[in-house]
Amino acid sequence: MNTVEQQLAAILSRTWWVLLLRGLAALAFGVLAWSRPGITLAVLVLFFGAYALVDGILGVCIAVAGRKDHEHWWVLLLRGLLGIGVGVITFTSPGITAVVLLFYIAIWAIATGVLEIVAAIRLRKEIRGESLLILGGLLSVVCGAFLMAQPAAGALALIWLIATYAVVMGVILVILAFKARRFGK
Repeated sequence: MNTVEQQLAAILSRTWWVLLLRGLAALAFGVLAWSRPGITLAVLVLFFGAYALVDGILGVCIAVAGRKDHEHWWVLLLRGLLGIGVGVITFTSPGITAVVLLFYIAIWAIATGVLEIVAAIRLRKEIRGESLLILGGLLSVVCGAFLMAQPAAGALALIWLIATYAVVMGVILVILAFKARRFGK
């Protein structure tokens, strides 16, 4: 093991308990998200709203501060006002925000899926395995269509996916923490 690897192993060994706490926090989040998906979605939407609002306010501050230095400062002002507006809408109508975010993801999935299918068809003479690219594109289109057709079920599926990721990462971090504890020994 070289010096850099030894230093990293020593850091992980000394701070193994931080890895353990991160893992336990991820596990707790994952279990809570699985057991309370509605509350999880509401909290995620409200966090987004808080971010958009704060980002908008800070954007307005930057625009106003730069109004004497830049003739197009109003573009920054509009961006900031848009963020404030989205933040306010999120807090006054969180359900609408959740649906809009879900439709944004659905449109993205459909668009990328169609582009993957087109790319696979156009490249079929140049590459091998284009059927996998078509399959991936179809999966994206179906996923996006499902999200649009069943937004409530789609939101629940996304929360479960996030929860599953958190639980898996939590388990990995807990295992890593106990292994890291022995690195220095």
